[in-house]
Amino acid sequence: MTRIYVPATLALLADWYAQGELPGTADGYAAPDDSEEAEYAALMSAADDSAALLDGPGRRVVVVVDAPDAIAHHLENQVVPLKLVAAVHADLADRPADADPDEDLGWFATQEIPDLIQG
Repeated sequence: MTRIYVPATLALLADWYAQGELPGTADGYAAPDDSEEAEYAALMSAADDSAALLDGPGRRVVVVVDAPDAIAHHLENQVVPLKLVAAVHADLADRPADADPDEDLGWFATQEIPDLIQG
């Protein structure tokens, strides 16, 4: 398994949750190794991309996927079922567009996704 961090927004997460899958257009960051530092760097790279998806103030969202190695390197060409989602990281509240990009995100279990979407 390879852990992949996929940038999103709350609106994208809601769409993906309703569809039961991440589309084949989703792209993400994989840590080059299993170290905590590498995983954090991949998470924060995805968070930066999430911020770029926002039109203004909002919440960064990163979907964490545990992808089988067979599809991990070609995630952008694969539809990923939600059962492969391990967790979601997101800001706890809306943040201004010029907020500190290094602010940590909250961690949400998959069963918390509906509550996260509803705000």
